[in-house]
Amino acid sequence: MDKILYKLDSFEGPLDLLLTLIQKNKVSIYDIPIVEITAQYLEAIEGIEEADLDNTSEFLVMASHLLYIKSKMLLPKNEEEEEEDPREELAKRLVEYQQFKEASKELRKSEFSTKYMVFREAEKINFPIPEYNINHNTDELLEAFNSIFQRQLRRSKPEKRAFSKIVGREKVSVDDMVEKICKRLRRESKIVFEMLFAPEDSKPEMIATFLAVLEMIKLGKLYADYDRDKKDFILTTEK
Repeated sequence: MDKILYKLDSFEGPLDLLLTLIQKNKVSIYDIPIVEITAQYLEAIEGIEEADLDNTSEFLVMASHLLYIKSKMLLPKNEEEEEEDPREELAKRLVEYQQFKEASKELRKSEFSTKYMVFREAEKINFPIPEYNINHNTDELLEAFNSIFQRQLRRSKPEKRAFSKIVGREKVSVDDMVEKICKRLRRESKIVFEMLFAPEDSKPEMIATFLAVLEMIKLGKLYADYDRDKKDFILTTEK
């Protein structure tokens, strides 16, 4: 097996890295040689805990998922029952990601197609903005978090701690989550509360994120307003 020399910061996420490994090995997405691909993936993310990446946890979660699939495939099969291929869901995610990636390439091609066009400036429309003067307590925010948490539990994969002897014990600090939220707020002026939690987040990550939100609100670095249309809290750094 060739030595992996990829730099993780050149990939948009674990699916991007995984798709590159599959293409490098010239194998089908629908028939992934899970043992070889998992070994190459683990080699590629070696030392990731020291890497300064915003999505470090996503790479580790994917590593746990690959090990889970590998263990399922190594178990003896019951010949009398038809068992679902544990790679099927991953293959679907990879196909969807590949389609979006190819679509983004096409969009980039047309990015400068309007270079020589002149557009009329947008007209400013003045309309009164209703004042938002409803106060919310922490119980309402806790209720919103609990709703998100329960949905995550119903569709979550086995947590990384199930493979703690292989990939190490997960450590998540509130300070890390505060830093992660701050980085995101520098890119986005407003964040929907539910969007702070990714589908693959573990329980410790979700709880640390929620505690980070409460701590930032307590220190006056974050404000939460309820959006009736979205039926969720909107987090912003400005009142």
